[in-house]
Amino acid sequence: MNKEELKEKYGKKRIPHEWRGTDKLSILVTTFFGSGMSPKAPGTMGSLAAAIVAYPIALLNFGYPYGLFLIAALFVFFAAIPFVNKAMKDTGTEDPGWIVIDEVCGIFMALAFIPAASIIAHPWILAVAFGLFRFFDILKPLGIHRFEKFPGAWGVMADDLLGGIYAGILVAVIHYFI
Repeated sequence: MNKEELKEKYGKKRIPHEWRGTDKLSILVTTFFGSGMSPKAPGTMGSLAAAIVAYPIALLNFGYPYGLFLIAALFVFFAAIPFVNKAMKDTGTEDPGWIVIDEVCGIFMALAFIPAASIIAHPWILAVAFGLFRFFDILKPLGIHRFEKFPGAWGVMADDLLGGIYAGILVAVIHYFI
């Protein structure tokens, strides 16, 4: 197949500004404050925004050396489900690129395996977690793609949560040996 045929067969059909079909609160949540509205690589932009927000969260760690990002990831996961369902229903889409709250959940889960003090002391951990999470999010190895088949928002969110777990395990191993 040539490039055009591949794009037609596998490429997502893009409708400009389809997110405008839902309410403002759903847009704010699902695009993670607009980071998913990037015309190029919205998932990467959402992940980057989450990684940037993660540093101040680690600074505020509230005395939870390990559990902070686990709590944040699970909170984002369950709180986002109704917003993602509503946004997809309102716009008639199924896992559009502009919904990036799932990437936020995945980045937070990737950081859940590292103490907040280590993130503060070694900011390179954020870059490693970002890179590994994007690897698992894009390629979806080790059964991650099966989680996309869950119905509605559960499928949108679950594959990124699992990708975050895989990335987090590798980040913890790298952190331990370095």
